[in-house]
Amino acid sequence: MSQTPIEFKGSSFTLSVVHLHHPEPEVIRKALQDKIDQAPDFLKNAPVVLNVAALNGNVNWKQLQQAIAATGLRIVGVSGCKDEALKRMIARAGLPVLAEGKESVRRNETPAPAAQPAAPAEPVASKTRIITTPVRSGQQIYARNADLIVTNSVSAGAELVADGNIHIYGMMRGRALAGAGGDRNSQIFCTNLAAELVSIAGEYWIMDQIPAEFFGKAARLSLEAGALTIQTLN
Repeated sequence: MSQTPIEFKGSSFTLSVVHLHHPEPEVIRKALQDKIDQAPDFLKNAPVVLNVAALNGNVNWKQLQQAIAATGLRIVGVSGCKDEALKRMIARAGLPVLAEGKESVRRNETPAPAAQPAAPAEPVASKTRIITTPVRSGQQIYARNADLIVTNSVSAGAELVADGNIHIYGMMRGRALAGAGGDRNSQIFCTNLAAELVSIAGEYWIMDQIPAEFFGKAARLSLEAGALTIQTLN
């Protein structure tokens, strides 16, 4: 038994980020419900982070929060908030305002002198996680900061998640989420596509949205102009 009653450890979880582009609670509720109805197994009661970069203090946060909660989504935090009035409303609602690393601003600090240009760093080899056994229903495989290669079948109800690309060299019946860390250049390569859901950097298709001519075939999925596209994998 541990000598202390609690212990802090770093971890990593895959969360969907909902970008809010409209201040009206009912508009947001209807739009979210439509998405949930399209992919209930993926989104029902899902934990989400709200990105409010497009909103300002002229919003009724309490009503907006209630409208989102009415869809069953679980709000675990808020990101992208630059409006101080909105930050105060979010804090009063008991939600954490999450700082996004590259956008965080250091205040009351004297700018440091410009550093001398460093010598170009050697390119870092990309990491790859390889799975050679079947991925069963209920399993989740996560390749953190890496590509994921599966050389066996993926059952319905299984989930593949990677911050990079995903390659499946077997029957793909589960869910594949590439670019989980936000990399919109990530792709999904599959030799036999029959997935329940495919997603790249948060843009997703459920099974019914995959074009019929690619179903059960070898295919490559990527993002073009912010939308999912699919091509034959030769």
